[in-house]
Amino acid sequence: MTGHTLFHEPRFWSAVAFVLFFVLFGRKIWAPLAAGLDGRAARIRADLDEAGRLRREAEQMLEDATREREQALIEARAMIENSQIEAKRIAEQARADAEAVAKRREEMARQRISASERAAVREVRQAAIEIATAAARDSIAEMLDETTRSSLIDKALTDLPAALGRRAA
Repeated sequence: MTGHTLFHEPRFWSAVAFVLFFVLFGRKIWAPLAAGLDGRAARIRADLDEAGRLRREAEQMLEDATREREQALIEARAMIENSQIEAKRIAEQARADAEAVAKRREEMARQRISASERAAVREVRQAAIEIATAAARDSIAEMLDETTRSSLIDKALTDLPAALGRRAA
C-alpha cells in the first residue's frame, strides 16, 4: 500500500510533471538558454582577450616611453657636456684673443714710445748742432780778421764745384 499511496501524493505528481516538462520542452528551453550563456561567455572571453591585448599594448607603450625618456636623458647629458666643453673652448679662445690684443697694443705703445724717444733725441741733437754751429761761427768770426775771412770765403767758392762733383759721384 505504500506504493499505492505514492500515486495519490501531489508532490509525486509535481515531480513527474516537472520531469516530463523538461523531457518534452528541455531541449527547446535549453538551446536558447545555452546559446545565450555561450554568447555571453564568448563576449566575456573576447573582452578579456581585448583587455589582455590592451594591457600588452600599454606595457609596450610604457617600455617605449621609458626607453625614449632614457635616450632623451642621455642626449640631454651629452648636450650639456658638449655645451660645457664648447663654453670652455670659447672662454679660452677669448682669453687668448684678449692676451694677443693686449700684446699688440703693448708693442704698439712701445714702438710709439721708442719713436717719440728717437724724435726727441733728433730734436735735441739738431738743437745742439745749431747751438754748436752758431757758437763756432761766432768764435771763428771773433778769431779771424776781415782779410782772412774774405780769403776763406773765396777759397770755399772756388772749391765748391769740386766738392759738389764728389758728392754727386
